[in-house]
Amino acid sequence: MQRDPNTPRGTVSTLWLASDVLQGNFIGEPTERRIDVYVPAGHDGRGLPLLVDLVGFTGGGPSHTNWKNFGENLPERLDRLIASGAMAPVVVALPDCCTKLGGNQYINSAAMGRWDDFLRQEAVPLVERTLACGGDGHRGLFGKSSGGYGAMVHALLHPDFWAAAADHSGDKGFELLFASDFPKALRAIATTGNSVQKWLERFFTTTETKVRGDDIHVLMVLAMCATYDPDLSAYMGIRLPVTLDTCEIIPERWANFAKWDPLTLVETHGEGLKQLKALYIDCGDEDQYNLVYGARRMHQRLETLGVAHVYEEFPDNHSSVDYRMDRSLPLLANALR
Repeated sequence: MQRDPNTPRGTVSTLWLASDVLQGNFIGEPTERRIDVYVPAGHDGRGLPLLVDLVGFTGGGPSHTNWKNFGENLPERLDRLIASGAMAPVVVALPDCCTKLGGNQYINSAAMGRWDDFLRQEAVPLVERTLACGGDGHRGLFGKSSGGYGAMVHALLHPDFWAAAADHSGDKGFELLFASDFPKALRAIATTGNSVQKWLERFFTTTETKVRGDDIHVLMVLAMCATYDPDLSAYMGIRLPVTLDTCEIIPERWANFAKWDPLTLVETHGEGLKQLKALYIDCGDEDQYNLVYGARRMHQRLETLGVAHVYEEFPDNHSSVDYRMDRSLPLLANALR
């Protein structure tokens, strides 16, 4: 809800993208994708920087333009920050990258689809052509949780494409993040005779009635398996990196996970981050997924490498921390103008 009804309101329009790079994806995701686009009041988008919002697991870009009780949706937040002068005007694109496995890590996967390519080769060019915004040196991205992971990994892999990034509570430090998730997933799958296919078929049927929070966490683990270590001989490309009976790490499978940990990628791609105009990382000091420890490691490694960045911890956990965008969005927008 608008805190001040006198704040000038930007506009939100919708683009539709018929993706080529998602054609034939293994899990059968729809290839026509919605992109909501925010343009600030008094502007048509021309000549403004572009930010891309990568939404966390279970969400898609349009969820951030929905009305929000007891707070602001993203356009309302942007209206307030821009009107106050805290933030330079920007166009913000909110692409729908959600999948039937519950979310997205925004990288290319043989099972999940070419989501890295979708963003850089299709979504961003469409928005920039349509509104004459962004361009080299004037585009950035931000996100929280899985979206924060996506922002960090894109910054690491493509600093020539993105000029700024904000990672809120993003996945990193995989050994701590998944330490408790794998046993929980195994207990759930055991109820269907250790069959991932049967568990998912039951889950998809359950969505017609009620989805349990515990099931969402199991779904998330399965989605990560299809993302980081896809097996195209398995149902939906999913195989777990642990033994089903004793939950022991299978080294060659876990290695496929670990190579996508930002703490691994920074060792080979960290120098590229020096090209960015702004890099922001934060995490709650009570994060229930243990992500604060990975965030601290990343901060320390970036300091050692001499990569300029802003790192902040705040007294909160992983949930309902959109208010942290009041810190990151002005930093990105002001750096990109």
